[in-house]
Amino acid sequence: MKQFLVIGLGRFGMSLAMTLAEKGYEVLGVDNREGPVQEAAGILTQAVQLDATIDKDLLSVGITNFDVAVVAIGHDIEASILCTLILKEVGIPRIVAKAQGPLHGKVLKKIGADRVVFPERDMGIRVANNLISTNLLDYIDLSDDFSIREITAPTFVVDKTLAELKLPTKLGINIIAIKTSAENINITPGANDVIKSGNVLVVVGENRQLDRLEKM
Repeated sequence: MKQFLVIGLGRFGMSLAMTLAEKGYEVLGVDNREGPVQEAAGILTQAVQLDATIDKDLLSVGITNFDVAVVAIGHDIEASILCTLILKEVGIPRIVAKAQGPLHGKVLKKIGADRVVFPERDMGIRVANNLISTNLLDYIDLSDDFSIREITAPTFVVDKTLAELKLPTKLGINIIAIKTSAENINITPGANDVIKSGNVLVVVGENRQLDRLEKM
């Protein structure tokens, strides 16, 4: 099972670390403040107060044993960069780093972060998309042009089979799952499966075509 190191226990880091712990993963939380460390101590596998920009301090808690490190340091950009650099130099297999903006993100990428996330920006985009489309429930970007989205079944697809709709041919969109309720999901829908009113469709395709589908 993967072991996770989360550095920076602000709102984003704490939420991420606690979610991983709740799912049964081993998580080491690190922060230079006493309060967040005490809060996390009873929930995470281990929580340690130290300065993550000092390599010997990080090495003292066995960071080289972890599969994934998340640098979730808040507004201290210098500390974020230094910490990411240390993690890269000691050979952490996968490093995910939180960025404050595009320039910070570019630097993190250049020094070795495998993935850079922009929590505030991404949440803003997600909320905006949900506000624009009444059908859109959630989405995951695959690239700049493609995504996976959850949408409430539009009227024109109700009581029709996937074969009748021919969405792959007409729009280049594939329905990869159909949720009939919160508990029931068909993850291998076939050509003869019928979509009912209120079903939630998990669709994948080009963004411009998915936008069309939401408006149909």
